[in-house]
Amino acid sequence: MNRRVIINLIAGLTLTVVLISSCGRTKAGAAGYQPSDTTGTAILTFKSPDHDFGQVNAGEKVGCIFTYTNSGDADLVITSASASCGCTVPKFDKKPVAPGGSGTIEVIFDTSGREGMQTKTVVVQSNAENNLVILRIIADIIKSGK
Repeated sequence: MNRRVIINLIAGLTLTVVLISSCGRTKAGAAGYQPSDTTGTAILTFKSPDHDFGQVNAGEKVGCIFTYTNSGDADLVITSASASCGCTVPKFDKKPVAPGGSGTIEVIFDTSGREGMQTKTVVVQSNAENNLVILRIIADIIKSGK
């Protein structure tokens, strides 16, 4: 065999190994979790994607809990929850939620240095059919002495 044939053979085998090893991976699988049932679909359903704190005093830290349900027929895994601002901190459980099960995402909002109407978002990513969901918090921040 000449050198070109050997190089093409090695490249082809390498490509085949990469393709075979990546087949069947889910988004959650890439994060280290392999669902027990890969034949179904998880569906992330929030009781309410919005929370209005109403009026709060500047400098307060306020929090709320968003409740969700897995309305699908496969395990649901929240892979990330990212806030639009450093003043907003989401906390979530990384454990899989079975079909019909529920979970929560806690969001803490630090109103320090802010005033007036504020809207902040949290982008939730998961292995669900609706893999991106946006949660929203609203607050009317009033300065002390007003």
